[in-house]
Amino acid sequence: MSALLELPFPQAAMPRHAARIRLLAFWAVMAGLAIAGTLIVLLIAGLLVRESWPLISQAGPLRFLTDAGWWPRDGSFNMSPMILASLLLTAGALAIATPLSLVFATFTCFVAPAWLTKGLRLLVEASAAVPTVVYGLWGITVIVPLVNRISPPGSSLLAGMIVVAVMIFPTIAMLSRAALLAVPPGYVQAAAALGVSNAQTVLRIVLPAARHGIVSAMILGAARAIGETMVVLMVCGNIVQVPKSLFEPVRTLTANIALEMPYAMGDHRASLFVAGLMMLVLVSALVALGEWVGATGRRGAP
Repeated sequence: MSALLELPFPQAAMPRHAARIRLLAFWAVMAGLAIAGTLIVLLIAGLLVRESWPLISQAGPLRFLTDAGWWPRDGSFNMSPMILASLLLTAGALAIATPLSLVFATFTCFVAPAWLTKGLRLLVEASAAVPTVVYGLWGITVIVPLVNRISPPGSSLLAGMIVVAVMIFPTIAMLSRAALLAVPPGYVQAAAALGVSNAQTVLRIVLPAARHGIVSAMILGAARAIGETMVVLMVCGNIVQVPKSLFEPVRTLTANIALEMPYAMGDHRASLFVAGLMMLVLVSALVALGEWVGATGRRGAP
């Protein structure tokens, strides 16, 4: 009889024990993947430092901003025009994509019917999966000729801004929409109870409440824009110069690496690793800024 009474307890304990093992295994796998991802980033950073250090140690990092120009065969490695082009391209694309993204997010959250919202959301999500080379082909065949009609040669900083803005639009739009949907419904209900119009509710209450999420979306969009290679290779003209207008060709850091790495040797090759290290620092700074903005928003949330 005692054996029969004790029988249910091991059977009840076994599922709990198995669930505990599965939980530990799950977190062990997650920890392993997190460590592996961190190690990969550290290994990439270590490779960039190792390959670029011989050139950096010769005259210091400031030479990449103060040399006479970008003439690698003559030992001149001024990257400031390419850094400026990368930053201008990112800022311009962000200035074009952000207002459009906010209009999309606001419209689908507060104006559009459910069937239209679903269709637009699926369309934007699908556009995020389009390969960048397709955006580049569209830019060459549509945007560059349009810009050329205004001011030749067409392949220019402005063309790159427009195409990259279309490319990063899905990222900013969907994240901004998620930020708007995360605003507590009580805010809107309280505004409606006070007789505030829908437009004023969105402009004065919802958008300010979602500002941290929107800024995070912009930063992630900027991180993608500054690291873009294929589009800028195809539509920006690839001339190393400080642009005097939006209609002049430029070359970004990423495009320079892709163009010259196949034949670079010696210090020239090391200089391209320096450019890669600069890109890693810029993108890491943007990601860290995004994390800080998100953390600030979470701390300030009610």
